Amino acid sequence: MVHVDYDSTLVIVSILVAVVICYAAVSMEELVFKAAYKKFEKSILVASGLILGLAIWSMHFVGMLASHLPEGYHFDVGLTILSYLIGAVASIFAVWLTSRQTLPIARLILGAVFMGLGISGMHYTGMMALTVEYHQMYYDPLLVICSILIAISGSGLSFFFIFKYKAAVNYRITLKVIVAILMALSIVGMHYIGMAATYFNENLVKVITPAQTEQSVLLFTIIVITSLVFVAGFAVAILEARLEQRNQQLTLINKELATQSLHDALTKLPNRLYLTDYAEVVFTHHRLREQKVAFLYIDLDRFKSVNDAFGHHVGDQLLIQMANRLHNQLNANQRLFRIGGDEFVLISENTDNNGAMQLAESILYFIQETYLIAGKDINISASLGIAMYPEHGTNVQDLLINADIAMLMSKDQGRNTYTMFHAMTDQQDVRSQSKLINDLYKAVDEQQFILFYQPKFTANYEVCGVEALIRWNHPSLGLLTPHMFIDGAEKTGLIIPMGYWALEQACQQIQKWEQENSPFYPIAVNLSALQFENKKLFGVLEQLIEQYAIQPQHLILEITESTAMHHIDSSIRTLERLRQLGIRIAIDDFGTGYSSFLYLKDLPVDELKIDRGFIIDLQPNSKEEAILESIIHLAAKLGLTVTAEGVETQQQADILTKLGCHQLQGYLLGTPVNIESLVLHRQQRLA
Repeated sequence: MVHVDYDSTLVIVSILVAVVICYAAVSMEELVFKAAYKKFEKSILVASGLILGLAIWSMHFVGMLASHLPEGYHFDVGLTILSYLIGAVASIFAVWLTSRQTLPIARLILGAVFMGLGISGMHYTGMMALTVEYHQMYYDPLLVICSILIAISGSGLSFFFIFKYKAAVNYRITLKVIVAILMALSIVGMHYIGMAATYFNENLVKVITPAQTEQSVLLFTIIVITSLVFVAGFAVAILEARLEQRNQQLTLINKELATQSLHDALTKLPNRLYLTDYAEVVFTHHRLREQKVAFLYIDLDRFKSVNDAFGHHVGDQLLIQMANRLHNQLNANQRLFRIGGDEFVLISENTDNNGAMQLAESILYFIQETYLIAGKDINISASLGIAMYPEHGTNVQDLLINADIAMLMSKDQGRNTYTMFHAMTDQQDVRSQSKLINDLYKAVDEQQFILFYQPKFTANYEVCGVEALIRWNHPSLGLLTPHMFIDGAEKTGLIIPMGYWALEQACQQIQKWEQENSPFYPIAVNLSALQFENKKLFGVLEQLIEQYAIQPQHLILEITESTAMHHIDSSIRTLERLRQLGIRIAIDDFGTGYSSFLYLKDLPVDELKIDRGFIIDLQPNSKEEAILESIIHLAAKLGLTVTAEGVETQQQADILTKLGCHQLQGYLLGTPVNIESLVLHRQQRLA
């Protein structure tokens, strides 16, 4: 049994025919990528497929002519036409596949299989059309399978390079030639491996000369090696396609992460990081044109109360709806950012002062409209601060700070309004206060506080206890009194750890005085409203009393009248529990808050401290004296100790003593001093 041999010249011609027609098919397909021919896309795809099918069919029959077949052969016309149609259909599919926007691995493999089977189908259908008189033709199954695999691998490799060619910018002609050669070689490789699989009955075929045999073996070897290169190339193309797909996925993920890092997750608005980059671009543009830019700092009023009353899910929906409502009102020169919880910044380009104020009024109007969330009508307002570029700053940080200062001024003016930034003294105070609050965090961590003590005296001017007053030993500003930082501490919640620090310091001092049998205790410590309602209060007090082994009655907790009257039932329960610990309770600033005489009988307290407001203008036979007389007599009948604070003149002290006031406190008798000065002052008085 022997193979047929070939005419080398015609083999080369068959390869060249395949390359030329494949180049024409690729050139035709290239028109699909041009916008001017988009409306003819389907026609171009079909024409390209028909041309590529012609390449396969032409190469097959030229290759058949290159083989030395026995005499008396002919082709069946019907099967020959069918073979072309099979190649054309496969080619049309291949052209459609490579014209898509993406080429995932699954589609690449599917297309390679379909095209490879199409080429193989065309070849073997064409071989079925071959009839040789008195000859029997059959195939080597292993080589048939090999030829099909080569067709599939070559097709896949061609598809891969066609898709690469589509996106190429440089060397397009070279790439197009490479693609045409790859396509042609895949067709040629499949054909000649398929022909190598064909055998004729040995008795009916003329004997092939040794020279012809060597020629056939050489040609067969070249084609096999070329085909193996196709297979290896297709495998590499699949790996590269998989890597490229992974890279695209990573690129997409990185793009999403970059977008997320520059946008708020809840409202989808750009965030503070985006704001910084955006503002710099805006500044550069408007600096050249000498145009103004308005920064509007928006802070919702009492947003925390919405969360507390309706839940955080309602608060989140409120932020989303408000952001969408404002965003829908913006024009092309305006941009809204979310820079914090309920804080937003609106940048309006090419806007003067009047335009910024008109914009602020419209924002306030839109924010105030009722929100329907979870079946509830929610109403809220906002405070706005306006800073102008370049008048109020030439960088993002200064403009944000100044707009924030203006917003805080709006808060002080009653909220639901806007304020234009001005470099006024009170606004500089706000700036200083903001810096002081920032320093306060470090102060709490490093415990930069000390306690001063102001003594209290009996009617006979004997020391009967002290009140602990906190001071902040600021690293650069020196010793600061409470009125300079207590409000900030309450706003930030830092008042709670500060209050517990003061309690521990007081307990340590009580322990020392108890051991020394000193007359300075009890020590009164002011308790803020936040600390009074803090859940850890009782546990901390129990731990301190046990740790320092002090007599609990030597500790007095002072709470303001307004704190005691707030949630009166809860306050009574808290005060009773404190009394059970043995701690004494004093009502501070009595007379400045609620009309509390009705509740005074129910409050478990030990001491009333009359506010200094009743003492300042105290004169004999004055209204203040009449009021104080009533308070002192009522408190005495209820078994309460009465302390008058703010005593600064001897006349005030004499009147209070005459009215029956139990204890006096004020600058007349003793100022707040540190512990060393307190002890020294007592020793001097005793001497």
